[in-house]
Amino acid sequence: MSLPMLRSRAPPLPVPLLGMLSSLFPKPNPILFTPHSSVSSSGSLHPLTLSSDRKKLSPAHRSCCFSSMTISRCFSGAAGADPIPVPSAQEPKVPVSNPDSQALVVVSFYKFADFPDHAELRKPLKDLCEELRVSGGIILAPEGINGSICGTRESVEKVLGFIQEDDRLNGLRQIESPVSPEEEALHHGHSSSSPLAAGEDAPFRWDHVRVKLKKEIVSLGMPTVSPIERVGKYISPGDWNALISDPDTVVIDVRNDYETRIGKFKGAVDPCTAAFREFPSWVENQFQLPESSGQHLMAEENCSNANGSPETEIPKQRMPQRVAMYCTGGIRCEKASSFLLSKGFKEVYHLKGGILKYLEEVPEAESMWEGECFVFDKRVSVEHGLVPGTFKLCYGCKQPVSDEDMEAPEWEYGVSCPHCYYSKSEEEKERARARQRQFETWGIIGGPDKGRRPALKLDNMKENSYSKNSNTRHSSSV
Repeated sequence: MSLPMLRSRAPPLPVPLLGMLSSLFPKPNPILFTPHSSVSSSGSLHPLTLSSDRKKLSPAHRSCCFSSMTISRCFSGAAGADPIPVPSAQEPKVPVSNPDSQALVVVSFYKFADFPDHAELRKPLKDLCEELRVSGGIILAPEGINGSICGTRESVEKVLGFIQEDDRLNGLRQIESPVSPEEEALHHGHSSSSPLAAGEDAPFRWDHVRVKLKKEIVSLGMPTVSPIERVGKYISPGDWNALISDPDTVVIDVRNDYETRIGKFKGAVDPCTAAFREFPSWVENQFQLPESSGQHLMAEENCSNANGSPETEIPKQRMPQRVAMYCTGGIRCEKASSFLLSKGFKEVYHLKGGILKYLEEVPEAESMWEGECFVFDKRVSVEHGLVPGTFKLCYGCKQPVSDEDMEAPEWEYGVSCPHCYYSKSEEEKERARARQRQFETWGIIGGPDKGRRPALKLDNMKENSYSKNSNTRHSSSV
């Protein structure tokens, strides 16, 4: 017999031996080993059977964890035995990616620049965000870019890198905030959590990004004020306490009244403005500026009461020797400091990176911040370390509300709160109630078709029309 004839197939294993092997290697539990299981650093599998747990993993992470499973991980031999590797030529092992790269982050950014062709960036930027599933809001204007976006670290970095490919936008001022597991669940499946989430104005819908074209990236209403030409001096968070502790320094909060209501720096002046556009008028009414130093005008000392009339009035103050300003992330201070310099103020400083950077870098034991900081996303407010705060959002006025506010008789979920109840008409409240009913009924605002004629109704209309015509023809033929 020739040598090739000796290369015959091995005989099949006896049935008893097959049964013994199958007892050593039991079938995997289909509940445990699903696409929603995760792989720990030790290589063991942890089932994520609850829907809330599955939402904590991004789709890319779930897919990666599932594709990285091999038969050697799913099957184990007797106690203490090493797993038996089973090679697969069709499906190579895919290493599990770094979990940090799949965690969600929120990055706020801005850059003042001479950007007359800003509209050309809108479509490619929006397309990239949608492709990478990066959500949030971005404003493009002739004076630059301003935005806040949420996504995986890898995706957000790609978007920021794409923006900075334009030399004029290179060097974005950025502030990064982590996202808690609870907020991560909101981003992945938040449409059932709040009526605002389903609206077009929701800032951090996981499947939605807004890229808007505007005249200004932060609205002051004064095109001649340009931080590109001149701006105040930046003060780092580490040096901020010493500056505002100086008695010759006047500290001004340039945010709006609903923001200052829940927190501000100790000793800061609150302009009580409802919008940033009111800041220039407040400055001109508050201080004796060079061009109006001979006039004796009056200025409001405190906020107006509920009826809109000022509580007390005092003469204008002398222009302070030194001004230190702050805002949430620093962008409003850029314009505010440029405006003060144009009005003759000599020493103008502002907190670099804003309150968010201060809360991130300055230890709470050394902090001069009192309260919480309002943010324009679903976290509503943050505390030291940028951890989510205690405030919720009134969807009637988009203002922060505390637990105490929600116990007040003026509180109605999705409709009003103590801060907006008396300023809203009954018609406005009823519209808000209708919106809330839509959300509770359909899960989204505007119903399942959101203003579009449902396709099902069109089909029914065609069928009814066809049946009617058919019956008519049948009747006539009889």
